[in-house]
Amino acid sequence: MNNLRGGILMVLAMLGFAIEDMFIKLLAGSLSVGAILIFLGLGGALMFGALSLRRGDRLLSGDLLHPMVLLRNACEVLGTAGFVTAIALTPISSASAILQAIPLFVTAGAALFLGETVGWRRWVAILVGFSGVLLIIRPGMDDFQPASLFALQAAVFLAGRDLATRGVPATVSSMQLSTYAFAVIVPTGMIVLALTDQTLSVPHGSAIALVALTVITGVIAYYTIVAATRIGDVSYVSPFRYSRLIFALVIGTLVFGERPDIWVLTGSAIVVGSGLYTLLREAQRRRTFLRQPPLV
Repeated sequence: MNNLRGGILMVLAMLGFAIEDMFIKLLAGSLSVGAILIFLGLGGALMFGALSLRRGDRLLSGDLLHPMVLLRNACEVLGTAGFVTAIALTPISSASAILQAIPLFVTAGAALFLGETVGWRRWVAILVGFSGVLLIIRPGMDDFQPASLFALQAAVFLAGRDLATRGVPATVSSMQLSTYAFAVIVPTGMIVLALTDQTLSVPHGSAIALVALTVITGVIAYYTIVAATRIGDVSYVSPFRYSRLIFALVIGTLVFGERPDIWVLTGSAIVVGSGLYTLLREAQRRRTFLRQPPLV
């Protein structure tokens, strides 16, 4: 029963993130990418900072300068900036499809940088999944969109964020990490404005409402995903993360009039299938390990 509840919560969390992505794309019609990053960073930092203080966490501590916290924040900056840019410049359906490769990058990164054992079957699944990403991006073809590389940037660095999180001290709470992550997005937006010809226009009217809805939806989705992983087994609820792609396809079609072609749909299916296989193999490996008798 707990796994069922956890699965439902995970689907609801993915729906929340897909709606958040929709709000960001709508914002891109009136605000520059740099401005979106600044206002989302401010809103998220204020909300998570308030929640952290309510829990009794300290926002300023020595752990803020821990190497893994700094690495995580750096990956968060590059990943979030890449994804917001991808959503603004490319179809939301293809950007979300590429983002589904994060579990594949996490598995590969765990093997390459953390020394985790990854069998040949999962390596094959990873390579097949990467081929699906190439089908979506289609480099070298006439309909290749260079801006789609921002989604690939997001997948790589958000996977790096997840890997760095494993080395964060246990004394740092999830709320503190989220506060730090949103706070560093603010200067990132300023840097984007300084390096490009974008301008910082203050949101007004519907844009203010969209900024507020984006932040609130993201916070609710974050809480929901935390609840899902606490209630259900991770191996059971994790595959439901891919429901985000379904919601993105529906939103892209109904809200933005997108029509994903056969290459995007095929590539998406390959990425999701490879990711699901990788998750299932990892769950099977852990069950086998737990069933092994002690050596002494």
